[in-house]
Amino acid sequence: MSELRAIIMAAGLGTRMKSRTAKVLHRAAGRPLIDYVVDLAIEISDAPPVVIVGHQRDAVQQHLGDRARYAVQDEQLGTGHAVQQAIDHVKGAREVLILSGDAPLTRPETLQRLIEVHRRSGNALTLLTMSLDDPGLYGRIVRDSSGAVVKIVEAKDANDEQRKIREVNAGIYLFDGKHLAGNLKRLSTHNAQGEYYLTDLIEMLREGGHRVGAFVTDDPIEALGVNSRAELATVESEIQRRVVERLMRDGVTFRNPATVVIDSTVSIGPDTVVYPFVTLEGNTRIGNSCVIEPGVHLLNVAVGNDVHLKSGTVAEDAVIEDEATVGPYAHLRPGTELGKHVKVGNFVETKKAIFGQGAKASHLSYIGDAEVGANVNIGAGTITCNYDGVNKHKTIIEDGVFIGSDTQLVAPVRIGRGAYVGAGSTITKDVPPDSLALSRVPQKVIEGWAKQRRAERKKKKD
Repeated sequence: MSELRAIIMAAGLGTRMKSRTAKVLHRAAGRPLIDYVVDLAIEISDAPPVVIVGHQRDAVQQHLGDRARYAVQDEQLGTGHAVQQAIDHVKGAREVLILSGDAPLTRPETLQRLIEVHRRSGNALTLLTMSLDDPGLYGRIVRDSSGAVVKIVEAKDANDEQRKIREVNAGIYLFDGKHLAGNLKRLSTHNAQGEYYLTDLIEMLREGGHRVGAFVTDDPIEALGVNSRAELATVESEIQRRVVERLMRDGVTFRNPATVVIDSTVSIGPDTVVYPFVTLEGNTRIGNSCVIEPGVHLLNVAVGNDVHLKSGTVAEDAVIEDEATVGPYAHLRPGTELGKHVKVGNFVETKKAIFGQGAKASHLSYIGDAEVGANVNIGAGTITCNYDGVNKHKTIIEDGVFIGSDTQLVAPVRIGRGAYVGAGSTITKDVPPDSLALSRVPQKVIEGWAKQRRAERKKKKD
């Protein structure tokens, strides 16, 4: 007989989300809700979980791929009906763990304790429960004098006395496999909702002389399911709190942890300092001993060691190597790669730009579709004019070039190694190495002109 197998219920409509997206595909801290539950099942069981799909099943299956097996619930006829569709996938399992695809906060150690209680007590079914000050719409746990679970009464079916019960169903069930399949067939729809309740199995098992128990989780938030945008926000906040807590244990400093938005997919090395109001998303990787100042927003950015990202820096799909300095208020668009010791400063925008080691663009410039060599200095107000109205063209600035302020480099163009470009130039042709390129209109000075103009204006007023 096989060991534990997991079933994940993920077929629901999620009408309270008021969304075109399937509920389990809504994202929390960078990942769809279902991802966290599938990861949990994989950690607990040695076989891929069976995910019960229904609403937008193609989207759910496409997202999860071969991480799971699938059962289909075409009609939404309740939790018992959902498990009926999946039962053939777990035939022969010693134990069957049933999870909800919209409840991503359960910890592996909590499930391990549930499994230990189940096996030690010899239960046919062990529930995960929680105690709430406001039980709301949760099903109430009814126990007998010995502490065994007698039944679960759904909120809509509960009487006034039962509604006062604070212990409620957390929606996680661990069955002995041999007791599950046969009893599923006996479920009926004799309830207020006209659905097949999985929880009706409790009374069936007890009638058959089997014990039903429960394990109360220490932290009710572990069982929180997402049925609304407000609950999604609560779940995301908790995941982010756990991420920050883990990173602080690993040596990262957060100046104000509660203000940071961080995805569960982000990694940060020790001795990095993260200031308030930072947003870190996607596959962002930050190295050791970095400083991330307020207002920085990174999405899928690889950051090396000893990097200083100053206030307001925004970067997406970019690479920043060791000891670089970026910002304040720089914008690194996709395809940007900054080499070691690079400086990209105040209000500089880059796109598909590769900067060699030690290159600098310190002020008010746009560098797009460009290769910038090592130790290049780009003056304030420089623009790579990469778009001709139809196509994008490339600018190549070789090692050691000096670009004066207020320069326009009209691509395609190459500035040779060690060349100088004078301030205020518009460069439309390649510049040979070690040359000086200028394109200024000759300066004209008319002495006394301003004095004469002021006199004329005064005369008109008089």
